[in-house]
Amino acid sequence: MDNNNMYNQNNAQGGQQYSSYYETPGQPQIQTPVGKDWEEPVSMGEWLVSMLLMMIPCVNIVLMFVWAFSSSVPKSKSNYFKAALIMGAISIVLSIIMVIMMTAGMVSGLEGM
Repeated sequence: MDNNNMYNQNNAQGGQQYSSYYETPGQPQIQTPVGKDWEEPVSMGEWLVSMLLMMIPCVNIVLMFVWAFSSSVPKSKSNYFKAALIMGAISIVLSIIMVIMMTAGMVSGLEGM
């Protein structure tokens, strides 16, 4: 197939354009990803088990790191837990900043008495 005509194919009848991703009249042309990037989605049951395990203290932290950095875990699940770890780190840093600011405010308030 010609590079210039790869994405838009002109139909000889009426000059209508069709994308090669969608079905063209007469023949379906559905392109599916091929290779290692294509994987089964994580099932609802697996997500439910993951959420139940995340409710167990201490186990949840260990599992977040395992699921985030293990190569045997589906990519979508790994990305979710990497994002969750980043959000957790951000909230810890913001909490520490808030505690420092509140402590400084209390100390300066007590000194003024």
